[in-house]
Amino acid sequence: MATLVDTGPLFALAHETDHYHQPVKKYFSTHRDTWIVPAPVITETCIGILDRLGADAELAFLRSLAAKEMLVENVAHADLNRAIEILEQYRDAEFGMVDATSMAIAERLKIEVILTLDRRDFSIYRPRHCAAFRLVPELAK
Repeated sequence: MATLVDTGPLFALAHETDHYHQPVKKYFSTHRDTWIVPAPVITETCIGILDRLGADAELAFLRSLAAKEMLVENVAHADLNRAIEILEQYRDAEFGMVDATSMAIAERLKIEVILTLDRRDFSIYRPRHCAAFRLVPELAK
């Protein structure tokens, strides 16, 4: 099974004192999914890691991608067009380009599971290929 990975869990995984580090680490270690990381998520993650954790942490993250611990999915032209549709349809929700392209990629690849800490955006959105995304990890309220 493939799981699309969002920015929040990647940052939490890199930041050992982050509130979500342990739940995300546990999820990664107990699920043997194919982890798909949209290219815009990589950029957003690198910005956060470099800014808050430094160059060594950013390099460690990039090395994990280069080692194919997670697979990078580029934005296809059709994904960009679909992201624009999503942003127009959900204008009031103000998803942003990274989430909208992630949603479009998930639709194209027919991925139903999203590893995210962003419950709001991914739970509002109604994908074309399933009734709703299943958001993981389960988080205590």
